[in-house]
Amino acid sequence: MKKIFIYLAVVLTLASCKKILDQDPLDKLTQDQAFSTEQNLELYTNSFLQTMLPSNDVLFKGDQLSDIAVTAGVPQYLTPQFTVQQASGWGWGNLRNVNYFIQNNKNTAIAPQIRAHYMGIARFFRAWFYYGMVKRFGDVPWYGKPLDTTDPDLYKARDPRSLVMDSVLADLNYAVANINDTKDASSSRITRSVALALKSRICLFEGTYRKYHTELSLIGSAAAWLTEAAAAADLVIKGGKYSLNTAGATPYRALFTSENPVNNEVLLAVVYNNNLSKWHDANYWFTSATYGNKLSLDKSFVNTYLNADGSRFTDQAGYNSIVFQNEVKNRDKRLSQTIRMAPYKRSDGSAAAPDFAFTSTGYHILKFTLDDKALDNRSPVANYNSIPVIRYAEVLLNYAEAKAELGTLTAGDWNTSIGALRTRAGITNTAMPATIDIYMQANFYPDLNNAVLMEVRRERGIELAVEGFRYDDLLRWKAGALLEKPYNGLYVPAKGQVLDLNEDGQGDVAFVDAVPATKVPGVYYYLLNGISARLSGGTSGILIWMGNISKQFPDKKYNQPIPLGEIVLNPNLKQTESWQ
Repeated sequence: MKKIFIYLAVVLTLASCKKILDQDPLDKLTQDQAFSTEQNLELYTNSFLQTMLPSNDVLFKGDQLSDIAVTAGVPQYLTPQFTVQQASGWGWGNLRNVNYFIQNNKNTAIAPQIRAHYMGIARFFRAWFYYGMVKRFGDVPWYGKPLDTTDPDLYKARDPRSLVMDSVLADLNYAVANINDTKDASSSRITRSVALALKSRICLFEGTYRKYHTELSLIGSAAAWLTEAAAAADLVIKGGKYSLNTAGATPYRALFTSENPVNNEVLLAVVYNNNLSKWHDANYWFTSATYGNKLSLDKSFVNTYLNADGSRFTDQAGYNSIVFQNEVKNRDKRLSQTIRMAPYKRSDGSAAAPDFAFTSTGYHILKFTLDDKALDNRSPVANYNSIPVIRYAEVLLNYAEAKAELGTLTAGDWNTSIGALRTRAGITNTAMPATIDIYMQANFYPDLNNAVLMEVRRERGIELAVEGFRYDDLLRWKAGALLEKPYNGLYVPAKGQVLDLNEDGQGDVAFVDAVPATKVPGVYYYLLNGISARLSGGTSGILIWMGNISKQFPDKKYNQPIPLGEIVLNPNLKQTESWQ
C-alpha cells in the first residue's frame, strides 16, 4: 500500500483569515501544539473542508455518468472497452489525516464540549469518506486509527459492508450529538444541521441499496436505515433554521448563480469569491466546444417535467413530436431555470437560444452558469458563483422518499416536502397522485408499482438535476440498466428546416446531411452522419446521439474494481467480485 504522510492543510476561509494570520504556520506546529488550543483544533478541522468536500467534478459535472444527461461521447465506464486496468479511487490519505486528529484530540486543558465539537466534525468527515468508498467499492477495510508503515493492518482484507456502514452510522450519530448547531450564515461550516442532513442522505442510500440489492442478503435491515433517514431529515425540518428559497423571479436558479450562498436553503456550499479571485470554470465548461463535455439534458428526462397545472406532459397525444419551442412552454418553472429557452437572455440583453456548439441534444444547461458572456470560453476561468453541496430541498426529498419506502408518507408529509417543492416551481395542482404515471413506469422504473414513490423519484430527478446525485440514485435503486438507454435529443420536424428555438425571429439551427453553400447568418448547421447523429424517422424525428456506441452496465459494475497495483501490494484485499 502506498505510504501515506500526515499533513495539516490550512483553509483560508473568510471567517478564519484573521485567526490564521495570528497563528504560527500550522504545518510548522508540533503534535502538541496542533492540539493545544481551540483555535488550532478549528484550523485542523478546517483542513477537512479544503480536502474532503466534493469537487466540482462531482457537483456540477457529476451527472456525466447518468441517464438524464448526455455528454459529447459515451462515458468509458459504460463501454466494453473499460477494463480493470483503468480502475482508480483507492486513496486513503484523507482518512489518515482525520484518524490522526481523532487519535490525538485529547488535550484536557481544552473544555470537553469543545473537544467533542471538533471530534464530531472529524467523525462527520470520516463518515463522508467511507460513504464514498462503500458507494464505489462495496466492502472496504475499516480503519479507525492512523496507520504507519509497520502496522500489520496495512495488509488487512476488506471488512463486510455491514460492519463499515454500522461504523459510519456511529460516526454520524456522534457528530449529530456533539457538533454545535449555531446556524452558519456563510454556509461553509459543519453544524449539527449539516450533520443531520448528511445522515439523511447516507441512511437513505444505504436503506434503499439494501432493499433493492437483494443479493446482499441485507434486506432485513433496510427499514432501520430508512427510519434513521426519515428521522434525521425530520429533525432538520422541525429545527426551522432552513426553508426553500422563494425570493425573486427565478428562486431555483438563484441557488446556483449567487456569489454568497442563499443561506436560507443552502446548508453547505463550496464558496467562491470574485474579490479574492477564488473562481471556478462553470461557464467555460458549459460553453466551450473543446474544454467542456457538452453536458445536456436527455429528451426522455425532459418529458418528465410536469405541466404548470400539475398534469403530465406525456399524457397528451403526440408528446414526442412537439417542436422544442412549444414543448417547453407552460411547464414546471425549474425547466426554464435549468436549460436555455425563451425568454432567457444574457446580461447584455441579447437572446440566447440553445447553442449546438455546446449541446448535443438541444437541452442546453444554464443552471450553474452566469449570464455574463465575458465568462464564456475564458481562461483563466472566472466564475464566482458558489456551488451548493447540501441544501434543504434535498433534505425534503430524503424525508419523502424514506417515508414512502417505509409506507408511512402521509398527505401532510407530502405537502411539507414534494408539495412545497412543486409550489416553488409554479405548479398549481400539487396534490398526491392517485394513479401511477405509465410513462415513468415504461421508460424509467418498470418494476415500481407505487404511484407516490414514482412521483417522489420524478421530483428527485428534476429538483437535483445536474447536481451529481443521479448516478448514486441509480446505484441504490439497482436501476443501472437505465444507463444503457439511447441518448435522445429534441424533435426535428424536417431535415434542412431552420428552427427558431427561442422564437426571437432569428434562426438558430438546421439539421442537415451537408452544410449548404449559402448559409443563413447565425444558424448552426448540425451535421447528421447517419451513424453517431441521426433522426429517428430518417428525414425527421427525435435526434439520436451516439446510438452507434454500445453501452453496457452489467451487475458487476455496481461496484468498481480495485486498482491492480493495490492488490499486488496487499493480496489480502481480493478483487471486487466479477472483476477478477
